[in-house]
Amino acid sequence: MRLTKTDKEILASYSYMIERLSEYLGAAYEISLHSLEDENHSVIKIMNGYHSGRTVGAPLTDLAMNMLKRINNQGISAASSYTSYNAISGSGEKLRSSTIPVLGDGERVIGMVCINFYMDTPLSEIIQNMVGNSNEVSHKEYFAPSMGDAITKAVYEARSSVMNNPDIPSVNKNKEIIRILNSKGLFNIKDSVNSVAKALDISRNTVYLHLRGISEDGED
Repeated sequence: MRLTKTDKEILASYSYMIERLSEYLGAAYEISLHSLEDENHSVIKIMNGYHSGRTVGAPLTDLAMNMLKRINNQGISAASSYTSYNAISGSGEKLRSSTIPVLGDGERVIGMVCINFYMDTPLSEIIQNMVGNSNEVSHKEYFAPSMGDAITKAVYEARSSVMNNPDIPSVNKNKEIIRILNSKGLFNIKDSVNSVAKALDISRNTVYLHLRGISEDGED
């Protein structure tokens, strides 16, 4: 299969994704990215490949080729039966696997992501990966029902922090609130300036004025 520039860019983005996914899931998961440009050497990225002994340049598996054949005959919906299934590796290890097509230009299947969970992995290892290192910093994350709600909450938290800080002069409090919001990337969100101005009861121009001042201070 001949891949377009866009196809290759899509596969490159998946390559970065499976690196981060592997960090999250842990060593019990072997994750491979295949390109259909050369089915005899389809693996272009693999994480924890020591499980199967595969490296970059390994070919498609027989199951992957069967999935591609079914997609060609029945359409992309045929891939759903490969989303989650039990398998046995060549060395007899039990796997819980998933084979996911990667779509490129024209909705063509240009590659696939294959995930194999090695079910004989010691439970202690799996739990350790789930709980993480005791020295890791826990991050607070708010799952907002809407972007407007997320902006409102961010403004409320920044405002509470600034207003309760006696070391910040009253004349600088709005600028400090906007500095905090800017440091969190809030102003990259569409219409956030309007929302912040309304929440702080100031004009849009005042928000922009503070943002320019923050930029001139080298804090953007």
